[in-house]
Amino acid sequence: MGLIVHTAPIQFIPDRSQTGIRRVCRPELFLFALGIGLSISGCSSRMHRFVSTIKPAALQPGDTIAFVAPAGRLDRERMELARQRLEEMGFRVRVPDDLYRARGYLAGTDEARAAELMAAFADPKVKAIFPGTGNFGTTRMLDRLDYDVIRRNPKIFIGFSDITGLHLAIQKKTGLVTFHSPNPMWGLGSDGNLKPFSAEYFWRALLAERYFAAGGQRLPTGYAFTLQVDMPPMRALAPGVARGRLTGGNLSLICALLGTPYEIETAGCVLFIEDVGERPYRIDRYLSQLRLAGKLDHVSAVLLGQFTDCAPKNDEQSLSLDEVLDDYFAHLGVPVLANFPAGHAANNATLPLGVLVEVDADRPQVRVLEDPVRLSSKTGR
Repeated sequence: MGLIVHTAPIQFIPDRSQTGIRRVCRPELFLFALGIGLSISGCSSRMHRFVSTIKPAALQPGDTIAFVAPAGRLDRERMELARQRLEEMGFRVRVPDDLYRARGYLAGTDEARAAELMAAFADPKVKAIFPGTGNFGTTRMLDRLDYDVIRRNPKIFIGFSDITGLHLAIQKKTGLVTFHSPNPMWGLGSDGNLKPFSAEYFWRALLAERYFAAGGQRLPTGYAFTLQVDMPPMRALAPGVARGRLTGGNLSLICALLGTPYEIETAGCVLFIEDVGERPYRIDRYLSQLRLAGKLDHVSAVLLGQFTDCAPKNDEQSLSLDEVLDDYFAHLGVPVLANFPAGHAANNATLPLGVLVEVDADRPQVRVLEDPVRLSSKTGR
């Protein structure tokens, strides 16, 4: 076996809450030689093979976006409204003839949903793939996908909720940067369209023109998330500053893939999690599973998104959600930010998975440190 090097250097960042320097990995130089993995700076005692990061091309007017249904069944009215809005922006939208098929709570059979997704990745005219919704079903089809085809045909791929299953599998098997973002049914297809905050960071990540100033000058690499004045502030559970490649998504989906070929790799990464409709004892169980699986041992930082409708019922004895989160993260030894506006909520920031980000729990701030898309020489003004 040859030498495989994950080239991003280790960086040491001061923890302003303490004296001295706390070591923080980003994203960890792992050397694999002759089948022996050497972990640098104690980031992990496990041997992981990292695939090279691949970035999709940025979207431009005239590009084709494919709608797909890899999980739950779709609402035709919402999807048609999303299609109309995208076409008004100058995009072409490809809608499969049987997009609205249904089998119980699924958008058709596993075979049909996997074939539809693979057809979108294989089509050279398609530049972005927009799953209509999450709900349930992606984990049933992960072993039916051709990851070599996906790797050879990098495209923008978006979504949240159950789409986390696809984000994690694609990241693990191909290294393609994907986007944890609003789905068409719960954003572009909503009555009021995307909320201004959601729209700002959705198009900031995906559109080529958003990487250039009005005069055509290239903007500095990366960007920070700025909350609007009427939005609840983020809360620091543990202080400090750290960098790492972003990974994660819906907590229940992350746990569902543990022990499979698609399980999440967290060593040296910034772990993002969110969920919906799970009472505190279930969130507790998921987090316990992550901890026992070693997935919290070597994270660089943790970003906790929205936990919507996750409060205990009024008549039950329960820990609060904040108590559960504090139990697992307040003393983890890395920066932890809670209440980041991403997940099952109207304000749903688009997070590029697989790129370097910085979590500053002291300010507090989250910053994307590299462009998540490729920009051609023809891009811009």
